[in-house]
Amino acid sequence: MKKIFLAAIAIAFFAACSKSFLERSPIDEQTEESFYKTPEQALQALVSVYNQLEIGDYDNIHLVSEIASDDCFGGGGTSDLVWKQWDRFEASSNMNLSLWQKYYTGIYRANVLLSKIGNVSWGSDTTLKTQYTAEARFLRAYFYFDLVRLFGNIPMTTTPLTPSELNIPQSEPAVVYAQIAEDLKYAADNLPATPYGSISSANYGRVNKWAAESLIGRVFLYYTGYYSQNDLAGVITKAQAATYLDNVINTGGYGLVANFANLWQSALTNFVGEDNKETVWSIKFTYKGLGNWDQHNGNRMQVDIAIRNQVLDPYYKGWGAGTVNSSLWNAYDNNDTRRSATMVSIENENLTAYAQGDQSQYTGYFWKKYTPMNAGNAVEMGGDFQIDNYYDDVVIRYADVLLMAAELNLDGNLAKAQDYYNQVRDRAFQSTSYRKTLTADAAGKTLIMNERRLELALEGQRYWDLLRQGVDVAKAAIDHAGTSDMTVSFPVATKGLFKIPEQEISLSNGVYQQNAGW
Repeated sequence: MKKIFLAAIAIAFFAACSKSFLERSPIDEQTEESFYKTPEQALQALVSVYNQLEIGDYDNIHLVSEIASDDCFGGGGTSDLVWKQWDRFEASSNMNLSLWQKYYTGIYRANVLLSKIGNVSWGSDTTLKTQYTAEARFLRAYFYFDLVRLFGNIPMTTTPLTPSELNIPQSEPAVVYAQIAEDLKYAADNLPATPYGSISSANYGRVNKWAAESLIGRVFLYYTGYYSQNDLAGVITKAQAATYLDNVINTGGYGLVANFANLWQSALTNFVGEDNKETVWSIKFTYKGLGNWDQHNGNRMQVDIAIRNQVLDPYYKGWGAGTVNSSLWNAYDNNDTRRSATMVSIENENLTAYAQGDQSQYTGYFWKKYTPMNAGNAVEMGGDFQIDNYYDDVVIRYADVLLMAAELNLDGNLAKAQDYYNQVRDRAFQSTSYRKTLTADAAGKTLIMNERRLELALEGQRYWDLLRQGVDVAKAAIDHAGTSDMTVSFPVATKGLFKIPEQEISLSNGVYQQNAGW
């Protein structure tokens, strides 16, 4: 944490080349004393907070959590160790350092903006001040949520710290979650409530009321499940969380795309495009970095998970990380359209030109969601295929909102829960003949959790869904017996928490304690 805050103090905010409202001019010539005077400067500072969402290479939480789950192995080349270390829960030096740095940099930037926003000359209309405050608080909550899920006991601050204040103690998770809940409540109350169909394309990727209400549902379900609590840190009740999600469904203007496969680039000419009516919130990416490694405009996860070192039309090449466990393929009904839209099957797609080469932990299955396509690949767009893939990372999808709402309504309004569940399942099978009947008990929840696995596979939710059902449930699912290369044993002692980087523990002068099991 010390390194992050010192670095953030030493450099001025900047705005990278991104999409739409994120495309602001660099401000690194400014000093803190001359900045935070005008609404435009406040927006530039806000964009610098958004910019931190794009940071991540081989170690972003979406990929890392999928590798840690039962649905993926580490993969990559035979000499690539880091993905296999996450897969097998093996410790390495400064493991997770980039994750730690990413989120604390984002939190610092949000805290600075929030501390300075009162200095801006807003004039008589303070609408923008309220909106920017709500956006910054949403992003801070998002960063803290990822951190507390990953590491458990973490240092928390809502103000920009001076060097003498850096070694603050780790906070109890309940304290962090209470702050997350308060930030998201503020965001839900103060962000624009523009229905999807009326949102300007210039504001795609920008958080709104619906994103805040949806994230409240996600945080509520994880906290109450993982920590066996009845409410969200005393701030949000179950009934309130359900109401937030119902509001997204009834008022947000979102809906399911008719064909599941068309949500993804692999649908080619049938792809419905980014920012479609099912995208509640996504992290925006673009190819416009054009090979500049100092920019983080591209979705670097895409090259990580693409088929290793070869172009197999229509798929483009990559590093082969996160090879998909055959158990995921086998979990789908043969008539479920999501299976072939979620995974590339070398055998079923008759990709006879495939050569395994140095692909590690080969299963015959790769990610289809998020894999780059050969047509219109980053190189064709003038970029570098390693860093300039440009498909957005969908953080919250409407189908997820429906399933979260079904879960929260299960024991209070079973008919409503059944309707939400049916919508997702009917779309998957393009038929009403495959419905299953929910019950207001553990069996009903199991059906919903199974549906979440199938609907949201490879979207970064599976590991956390397992943990919130219990560490024993996670171990039963994740443990995998096989060759030495494929054997995985979930370490119960860690309780699913990740290792805090040694560098941060060392810099804290003994203030931070390592998580158990590491």
